Amino acid sequence: MSTVKGGFSGIVRQAQKMQQKIGRIQDNMETRVVEASSGGGSVTAWVNGKQELVNLKIDADVIDPEDPGLLEDLVMAAVRQATDLSQEMVATEVNKVTGGLNIPGLF
Repeated sequence: MSTVKGGFSGIVRQAQKMQQKIGRIQDNMETRVVEASSGGGSVTAWVNGKQELVNLKIDADVIDPEDPGLLEDLVMAAVRQATDLSQEMVATEVNKVTGGLNIPGLF
């Protein structure tokens, strides 16, 4: 019975260490930024590891008052792609800690 108890406390210690490492990753993600563009680079979005849009660049030549829908589509595409890249970046960093173990509620 003591082996099971010792084994359980070892698991708890490992889980606590993993939680600390994941906490450090979460803190670090605010400063890590990915970039994506659409329209051949006419719209570029930057999103941090917390999935926050931190910057957006729109080239003047893509702004057409006659076709605002085009600009809206380009912005949405760039932001969506940058957000996807950000989520992939976070998943990669968390997988380094968890060894690919899917832990619900982490991100």
